[in-house]
Amino acid sequence: MQEFLDQNFARKLALAEMAAVCGLSPYHFMRAFSRTFGMPPHQYVLDLRLDFAERLLAGSRMAIADIAHLAGFSSQSHFTTVMKQYRGVTPLQARVMKVNSKDK
Repeated sequence: MQEFLDQNFARKLALAEMAAVCGLSPYHFMRAFSRTFGMPPHQYVLDLRLDFAERLLAGSRMAIADIAHLAGFSSQSHFTTVMKQYRGVTPLQARVMKVNSKDK
């Protein structure tokens, strides 16, 4: 499952699709996933998307809207909202912090 998610996190993933990959019903998949990974599948996928986006923010001059799209967010606004909610900073703030930490 982890390999499947690592390869597909940037696209829309339905719970039923993830469950089918494991050969489980959506209900059993949700319970097993949460027990194994310590969080629900949706949160795990969001973390993968945010990790990927943060690497792009730090390692490129790519536009934030392009990073949002590549990471699987529906818009730059959605990306900014999710990043602020789960990481405590906006994409621009994260980029500035990464650039400043590299300069030191």
